[in-house]
Amino acid sequence: MEDSYDFEKLRKKPKRKNSKAKGSAFERKVAKILNEHFETTDFQRSPGSGAYATTHNLPDHLKIYGDLITPKNFIYTIECKKGYNDLDIYSLLDHKSKIYKFIEQAETDANKAKKEAIVLMAQDRRDIIALIKQDSHISNQLKLNKKRIIYILHDYILVSLKDILSIDNSLFFN
Repeated sequence: MEDSYDFEKLRKKPKRKNSKAKGSAFERKVAKILNEHFETTDFQRSPGSGAYATTHNLPDHLKIYGDLITPKNFIYTIECKKGYNDLDIYSLLDHKSKIYKFIEQAETDANKAKKEAIVLMAQDRRDIIALIKQDSHISNQLKLNKKRIIYILHDYILVSLKDILSIDNSLFFN
């Protein structure tokens, strides 16, 4: 008896995942992590991932900044970035790198919202890392707890999300 395998089908590369779907899935994952950690259900994906607030003239009380809706007294806006597997340690040395565009985008939203910015990033099959201002309450506590941090341009640090979530929750709220 002869096996009838379609070897041509087996050799084809797997279909690429839509980057919008990948980003949306990452935003949902981050919202779930934050909801579980802070014991709330307030973290949710923003409609249109924050774009709606910047493209429509809404009253202030309806504007949403960043990729996630956060609790009312949460002092940060959250920008989520998934993929970007081409970024590496050398990207931190390139001032034209996408990393600095992410920071710029997050700062713009945070300034409009009168909050501070956090950029959460994850490459495929890697842990989530965060970019936050080095003079933030979170950063100061991470230094006191002797967590691993990397200083980068724009007065930001790079740190793991796990380390950020290890500090006192009160530092995230006003």
